[in-house]
Amino acid sequence: MDKEKIEEQKEETVKEKKKEKKEHSKHNKEMEKMQQELQEQNEKILRLSAEIQNMRRRFDEERSRMLKYEGENIILSMLTILDNFEHAILMDDTNLTDEVSKFLSGFKMIYANMAEALKSLGVTEIACLHEPFDEKTMNAVLVEHVDDFDDQIVLDVLQKGYMYKDKVLRPAMVKVNNKEDEKNESSGQDK
Repeated sequence: MDKEKIEEQKEETVKEKKKEKKEHSKHNKEMEKMQQELQEQNEKILRLSAEIQNMRRRFDEERSRMLKYEGENIILSMLTILDNFEHAILMDDTNLTDEVSKFLSGFKMIYANMAEALKSLGVTEIACLHEPFDEKTMNAVLVEHVDDFDDQIVLDVLQKGYMYKDKVLRPAMVKVNNKEDEKNESSGQDK
């Protein structure tokens, strides 16, 4: 009988060890599952953190861009007024009455003050007369052939163009020299 008890105890011990192994295995699987979930959550947090940083950067860039070009619409509307003053002061004041000359003198002062105020805001005139045509800052509205100038040189400025900081606020409207028309016409006549 003692042998039977010993065998039973051995079997119980083996069963307990198997049970412990199962439980241990079960705990290990649960632990692995929890570690995997923790790792997934950490990765999710890192992705969200990176996304928030990117959103903050984009927001700061947009805000910076908006502040940089703040007042652009007002300045653009002021350019029309500046153009009108410029046309008014182009009058020849040698044959004007004394009163009209005073008005013209006042217009010149207003024009100078306004041009200086715009310059202080970062508005600059696009220099283009007798310069090579630049499609980024100029619109060619007329084309003419003049032998004294090279091809694609601005012959006349019909409306001044302006830059606001590093951005084209209004392109210049210009007349451009085009010698290609002359070549095309002469080659067409030869046929």
